[in-house]
Amino acid sequence: MKLKHLEMALQQLTGFSCPRAALEQYQTPAPLAARLLFHALLKGDIKEKNVCDLGSGTGVLAIGAALLGADRVKGVDIDRKAIEVAKANAALLDIDVEFVIADVRDAALPASLGCSDTVIMNPPFGAQKAHADRSFIDLALTLAPVTYSIFNAGSAQFIKTYTAERAEIDEHVGGIFPIKRTFSFHTQDIQEIGVEILRLKRIPRSIHAP
Repeated sequence: MKLKHLEMALQQLTGFSCPRAALEQYQTPAPLAARLLFHALLKGDIKEKNVCDLGSGTGVLAIGAALLGADRVKGVDIDRKAIEVAKANAALLDIDVEFVIADVRDAALPASLGCSDTVIMNPPFGAQKAHADRSFIDLALTLAPVTYSIFNAGSAQFIKTYTAERAEIDEHVGGIFPIKRTFSFHTQDIQEIGVEILRLKRIPRSIHAP
């Protein structure tokens, strides 16, 4: 599947039925999602791999990974209504994705999810709750050796410091996240937010273990 065809497929998907500001629920834009996924595909991290989408929302990234030939895809989200929309989106494109209702802060979650080859995610940026992305990062590094994640532009240094001795940033791609007027505190019909897609590569424990 070509990049433009992936983007066109993802544009068909339905967004959040009842978006929650506290969870920073914004539909991942199809162009940005396709860019992340296609980059991961070219790096050999999607096709025939076990992929996990943390904070999967309405399933854009998870479904995209399945369209690109992932062997198994799981989507994890705390919001039951979002999971319902994601399942409907997967059915729309006749895609097999396992969606799980769970909190990424649950200490038992890594064991129940099992290991993955690749984590993909668009975690909260922390606009409503400071450091909301940390639990996502921690779980991602536990589940898989490689993570692709969307962060606010300018986050790379923080991520580098936060994941020191656990992971390294070996890819950095800039992008734009257009946010439509969704909540009462929005003052513009569309606000374009600068973002960066980071590829985090987990550091084997043997390298830094005492």
